[in-house]
Amino acid sequence: MLLDVFVFVVLTVIIAAVAFIAVKLGGLPGKIAKSRNHPQADAINVCAWLGLITLGVAWPIALVWAYTRTAQAAVTEEKATAELTSAIGDMSERLIALEKKVSTLTAQEGGGAS
Repeated sequence: MLLDVFVFVVLTVIIAAVAFIAVKLGGLPGKIAKSRNHPQADAINVCAWLGLITLGVAWPIALVWAYTRTAQAAVTEEKATAELTSAIGDMSERLIALEKKVSTLTAQEGGGAS
């Protein structure tokens, strides 16, 4: 009788662990897509859950899909890179102008002190 209860408790713990892992894995591609601001995050989430329901057929597809970059994201990244490059160029020019002013002021102070 005690052995039967022990077996029942062990099976219950195993089933609960499997269910917990399935829930965590089912939501993983959707969470990844949302954290990466994927425009199709909801569709990825549905695909992942359907993949688990169908014994893992579509789940790997949803996982790979969550990591793909869309054309829109690529264009946005290119624009951001171009803007950053332009801003760095502007700052570089301003820094050069400031260095020239400082060297001019330093030269004037040094010449006036003699």
